[in-house]
Amino acid sequence: MNIRSLTRGDGVLIGAAVVLFIASFLGISGCDAPANICDQVDSAYSWEMSPLGWGSFFLGIAGAALVIASRALPQPRKVVGLDLGQVGAAFTVASAWTLLMWVFESANAGAGLILGLIASLVLAGGAVAGPLVPALQGPLLGAPKPQTPQPYGMQPGQPGVPGGYGYPGAQQQPYGAQPDPSLAGQPFGGQPQQAQPQAPHDVQPQPAPAQAGPATDFAPFWFAVPVARPLYGEDGSTAPIAELAPGTWYLAVEQRGQALVAQTQDGRRGVLQDTTGIQRG
Repeated sequence: MNIRSLTRGDGVLIGAAVVLFIASFLGISGCDAPANICDQVDSAYSWEMSPLGWGSFFLGIAGAALVIASRALPQPRKVVGLDLGQVGAAFTVASAWTLLMWVFESANAGAGLILGLIASLVLAGGAVAGPLVPALQGPLLGAPKPQTPQPYGMQPGQPGVPGGYGYPGAQQQPYGAQPDPSLAGQPFGGQPQQAQPQAPHDVQPQPAPAQAGPATDFAPFWFAVPVARPLYGEDGSTAPIAELAPGTWYLAVEQRGQALVAQTQDGRRGVLQDTTGIQRG
């Protein structure tokens, strides 16, 4: 998964899951006795009590992993008819509820229970509110300005690199000579040929120039997206086949209305429906 495709909501889930994991190794019970006595008493942590460790802490961490995985997959996966994100959100809510009960039933809750409860509440809130709150749907990391000289991580002079062969806008010249339109189609070293008379029945209309006109309306170009955007199949299916990530150059090979047919680094082609804010190379 590209780290630049993570949203702020994913960042909240990852941070809360890390805090929850750390809290699982802290003591779950406090001590009100004098310090010299409390130092001699070892407080158990959550993994020493299976119902608490596996039923609360692990449940929340697993829920966060399912939610993030569901957003990273190009196609949604389902478990028992439910999306992975819905199952993960249910796990985080269950984790927060069980930890709340543990705190209420504990005579003297320790740092592990209190910190775990706070982390689980943040985890459940992020999992539920992530798809609903616009502020949590923004990119976690700002989109960097694409580096024009080296798209796809290649060196200048290679096919598809700005200034190299195959990049739109590169000047392609024959070896050792300047292109001369008047010599197009002439053999090497020959003189421009005169038009040869033909019989009237041999003269055929030439529709090619008229048909080539619309093709000049669009020329392939390189572009980058400001935020992660899905790429859909050319057959019109609603399931995305790939995800375009910021900071990477992609090749637009065709335009369909406001949408673009883009080609990824591995050769897959699909339709980019949202073209707002793209940067042309």
